Amino acid sequence: MTEQERAELEAILGHHFEHPDRLERALTHRSLRQEANGIDNERLEFLGDRVLGLVASERLFEHFPNWEAGKLSKGLARLVSAASICAVARKLDLGRFLRLGPGEEKTGGREKKRLLADAYEAIVGALYIDAGLSTAAEFLRRTLIDPALEGEGGLEELDHKSALQEWLQRRAMNPVDYRVRKESGPEHQKTFEVEVWHGDRRLAVSEGTSKKQAEQAAARLALDQLIENA
Repeated sequence: MTEQERAELEAILGHHFEHPDRLERALTHRSLRQEANGIDNERLEFLGDRVLGLVASERLFEHFPNWEAGKLSKGLARLVSAASICAVARKLDLGRFLRLGPGEEKTGGREKKRLLADAYEAIVGALYIDAGLSTAAEFLRRTLIDPALEGEGGLEELDHKSALQEWLQRRAMNPVDYRVRKESGPEHQKTFEVEVWHGDRRLAVSEGTSKKQAEQAAARLALDQLIENA
């Protein structure tokens, strides 16, 4: 990363790094590990993920004083999903600054959801060790958390399918299966009824004016049920 690129990214992030190598490490994917003397961003991503969980939990706790623990858990799962984090990483144009190996470069690594989400969390970790919790928290609130909390309904618009998938993955559980149970109505105004199955267990069913909308609604209900019964 050139000095000009670093200065440009620091302006985007709103922080001048006391130790620039921390920012560079946060952007280094493991595909470049050998060329980067064994350094990549996975440890910083691990740390940033925990900082994100703490700051997001505290913000939800403050913002929704009437929410019970179960509802807070549901909101947190949606807020910190890879889909919502990746959307923010794209707004910040992080893909342009990633340090990738030749293989990832050729296969479009700068646009991959997982790589972008990991880089965002690694930057949070880098901010934390470079300037402390308050700086990392300010960045998270400004770029991710507060925009999602512009009204309680903001959390309802997040990608529920991704949130459900990640909830299952973190617990080493198999993914769900979406099945169209019924289509009704005229061709130009159809209604789709979709079921969510986990193994031989039906978790939820919901309707929508498109298959995608029905799947998202069913995923939200399924995640709610899993969290409540956890």
